Amino acid sequence: MLNLKEILTASLILFAVINILGSVPLIITLRKKIGHIESEKASLTAGIIMIGFLFLGEEILKLIGIDINSFAVAGSLVILFLALEMILGITLFRNEAPETASIVPIAFPMIAGAGTMTSLLSLRAEFDVANIIVAILINTLFVYIILKSSELIERVLGKSGIVIIQKVFGIILLAIAVKLFTTNIGQL
Repeated sequence: MLNLKEILTASLILFAVINILGSVPLIITLRKKIGHIESEKASLTAGIIMIGFLFLGEEILKLIGIDINSFAVAGSLVILFLALEMILGITLFRNEAPETASIVPIAFPMIAGAGTMTSLLSLRAEFDVANIIVAILINTLFVYIILKSSELIERVLGKSGIVIIQKVFGIILLAIAVKLFTTNIGQL
């Protein structure tokens, strides 16, 4: 049964973890590298990954012999490299197939990354699955709107605004990576 409080709480937790607003500078940078980001494809793929992981995540990790902490540490390293790109203005991520940039790194790991997946497993322990699915759908819609509006956001902020936001959110992303790493490395 749907519960508005659970939906709202799960939505806010996922919103904070996904941090799509903080990813706008990275999205703009990727769009400049590849020319176009397929907002629909990225959003839909991220939504499918999140819902799939909600149901199968722990079983998949157990099947391949990976615990959630190892998964979170690996995800934190990917986030670390993305943050370093944003802060230092260097290119670590080289996309050999530009048509896939909507999937990697946008849908995974930026939107449906280790932090999101770890959060989904935690939410599943507390909330009804139907409420979590609604929260995923709400966040997927918000991600789509932000991806679709990235050019407008870039025009409004201008080049210097984007650079400032990129550096600030790069540091925030770096802090998230460190937190995710330190929280999970001790449990390995």
